[in-house]
Amino acid sequence: MLSILICEDDNHIRRLFRDTLEKEGYSIFEAADGMMALEVLKKHHIDLLITDVMMPHLDGHALTQALRDGGFELPILMITARESIDDKKNGFKAGTDDYMVKPVDMDEMLLRVFALLRRSKIVNEQRLAVGKTVMDYGALTLNIGDETITLPKKEFLLLFKLLSSPNRIFTRAQIMDEIWGYESESDHRTVDVHINRLREKTESNTDFKIVTVKGLGYKATIK
Repeated sequence: MLSILICEDDNHIRRLFRDTLEKEGYSIFEAADGMMALEVLKKHHIDLLITDVMMPHLDGHALTQALRDGGFELPILMITARESIDDKKNGFKAGTDDYMVKPVDMDEMLLRVFALLRRSKIVNEQRLAVGKTVMDYGALTLNIGDETITLPKKEFLLLFKLLSSPNRIFTRAQIMDEIWGYESESDHRTVDVHINRLREKTESNTDFKIVTVKGLGYKATIK
């Protein structure tokens, strides 16, 4: 059974998250602040952390930074009442993997939790298979049938991201932030260039398609 730690100082929200996740079969641990969360993590294996940002003693950003500095690689879903770009930047810089704004839609949270756990499993195993197409994270290779293609790192990470969450739309801004980083001087056209290169290199595959979602970004669909 997969274990999830909910770190939230609001008792009502914490119970809501716990009840929703337990119904899906997850084992739930709880903490009311970041210091309590660290104590739980010392004693138990946790597969995923859901943490609020604004908490006493140790807030979500500080907790996430402490975990990353300590070598914890578990996926982290950060919850906040604020939607400013600066707040999101601080969260991603600290090391969070995904971000949701209150009030949280429970169905969306379940989807994000599932996607984060799935991606974590894929990264740990270093391989992602979609039909007969196989991506090897360690070698940065893409195998399509009998053909092996070694991709530049940014192209590999971009395709790996899309195929890890099929049918999920990623905006150009999300892709830039997560693959190129906030400090990059490249603009969103860089994403378009890399998408076009990937389409050319994978045109022989029959397992997936990279789709442009007009006005939003890109997604991968499984054929």
